[in-house]
Amino acid sequence: MSNFSLRKFIAAAALAVCLPFVSHTASAAPTVNLPDFTTLVDKVGPSVVNIRTTSRVGSSSDLRGLPPGLDEGDMSEFFRRFFGIPMPGQPGSPRGGGGGGGGGDQGKGGSRSMPPDDNQDNSEQSSGVGSGFILSTDGYVMTNAHVVDDADTIYVTLTDKREFKARLVGVDERTDVAVVKISASNLPAITIGDSNKVRVGEWVLAIGSPFGLDNTVTAGIVSAKGRDTGDYLPFIQTDVAVNPGNSGGPLINMAGEVIGINSQIYSRTGGFMGISFAIPIDEAMRVADQLKTSGKVVRGRIAVAIGEVTKDVADSLGLPKAQGALVSSVESGGPADKAGVQPGDIILKFNGQNVETATDLPRMVGDTKPGTKTTLTVWRKGQTRDLPVTIAEMQPDKVAKTEQKKAPQPKERASNSLGLAVSDIPADQKKALKLSSGVQVDAVEGPAARAGFQKGDIIMRIGDTDITSAKQFQELAQGLDASKMVAVLVRRGDNTQFVPLRPRVPAQK
Repeated sequence: MSNFSLRKFIAAAALAVCLPFVSHTASAAPTVNLPDFTTLVDKVGPSVVNIRTTSRVGSSSDLRGLPPGLDEGDMSEFFRRFFGIPMPGQPGSPRGGGGGGGGGDQGKGGSRSMPPDDNQDNSEQSSGVGSGFILSTDGYVMTNAHVVDDADTIYVTLTDKREFKARLVGVDERTDVAVVKISASNLPAITIGDSNKVRVGEWVLAIGSPFGLDNTVTAGIVSAKGRDTGDYLPFIQTDVAVNPGNSGGPLINMAGEVIGINSQIYSRTGGFMGISFAIPIDEAMRVADQLKTSGKVVRGRIAVAIGEVTKDVADSLGLPKAQGALVSSVESGGPADKAGVQPGDIILKFNGQNVETATDLPRMVGDTKPGTKTTLTVWRKGQTRDLPVTIAEMQPDKVAKTEQKKAPQPKERASNSLGLAVSDIPADQKKALKLSSGVQVDAVEGPAARAGFQKGDIIMRIGDTDITSAKQFQELAQGLDASKMVAVLVRRGDNTQFVPLRPRVPAQK
């Protein structure tokens, strides 16, 4: 075979090898089909309503400089809920007055300006705008509690432009759920889905009235489930665009079912930043059913204040993993107190169900009917204990008050390995604070100062050892291993929590 023929043979062989591979690769390329929401919007859209509220206000109310369709009440809620500050231009805001750099920009494009009128006292003016959806054909509508909060009159507008004055059925501020009722029949009720079946990554869409723009549709995916934001409920997190006015509107899955109520956004700029939160519809419906029946929500309580269990605390107490709810205080005479729960206990189970995080416990207890007898499993001093408890009915929050005592003068420098100088607590102060043990912090330095200890704190326990005297504390502190974290149970005011500390290495003499 000549060199030319050999080269042709090799080329042909190479092509024969490559062609099947190229063909297979091309046929394996996936075909991406983006979802079409048009049929879904046609089905669900008529069930979504616009909600606007009015209140009787005096002439001092100033609605100037707001975008079209957005009222002072809604903006006030926006600034309070997402920035933690009053709306600029209102009493208590960081920058008072009606001027400022932002006012001119907001005034462009047809914003409303209310003429001053000294005779407008007690007149009805718009106070908020939001969204909602029809629960039943006979006129029950669900929305957010903050949409109808403090409203004197609530108006519900349907997609066919009919407007009704609504009656407030009930509000639950803990879950931010409200139910209103309009006098109408044969309404297009929305289909309720199952939020427990929601999957991260699935397509969802929101319909509502952002900035007063009715029937606005936005779409995205579920970003996370069970997102803990510090509120009473775990949220569904999405990247669906949600803005002021969307509050109370439905989060819809691809089956046309409502799986959540759009409630909050995370923002550092005031605009949408790709993170929004929805209340799971399963939780919302449990609340709505009670509101429709009695106008209020009845929840259980065990009367404890709790905190998160960090990995450092878990390691120092011998817990296999960071889980449960750390009891920081126990209400005297409450169900937990009667059951024998103590500050510093870690509640691992409620009625046999694992408490994974501190936010799980309030939901478990709250969903339990008052009067129910159940069991708490707690971790105390390296062992688990089962404590029987009878659930009570949740009452309005009370602010506990304790007598403030003047801290004694430091008797010594905090020269031990923890950086804490302590003294014995006088018997009368122990009695007033209902303490059977503990010592009072007189001076702080080193590890304790870095961990945030303060003069006047009360040290209840080091690890699993109760502290009964300043002498015992000093002996125990001097014998700690500097290579291991130690959990110190500290009480400040009415709250008790474990603080992990790493003892310092003793100075060489």
